[in-house]
Amino acid sequence: MTKAGRAQLSLRVQILDDKEEPVGLPITVVGREAWALNHLVSAGERGCTPIDQPGPRWSHYTWKLRGYGFAIETIHEKHGGPFPGTHARYRLGSKVSVLTGTPGEAA
Repeated sequence: MTKAGRAQLSLRVQILDDKEEPVGLPITVVGREAWALNHLVSAGERGCTPIDQPGPRWSHYTWKLRGYGFAIETIHEKHGGPFPGTHARYRLGSKVSVLTGTPGEAA
């Protein structure tokens, strides 16, 4: 649900095949999922990590975007620092055309 008077980021996109032909109908994504998709589209091949683009629930946003039909790759990377371990890098595998909204807008 949205709060009255509160702006939400919204992206309307079309998933494309290898020949740049539309696959299915356009998809409108709003809120945090739009925020995550916006970052994934803008990042391109390098992908996104919660370390570079802090977000409370990246894994959930990508799970929901996959449910819409987006192909998103998860790459596990090691990191050092005071709390060494691993983190995920998410890379958008689907070709998309942004119909409304702008990658980088309100990012």
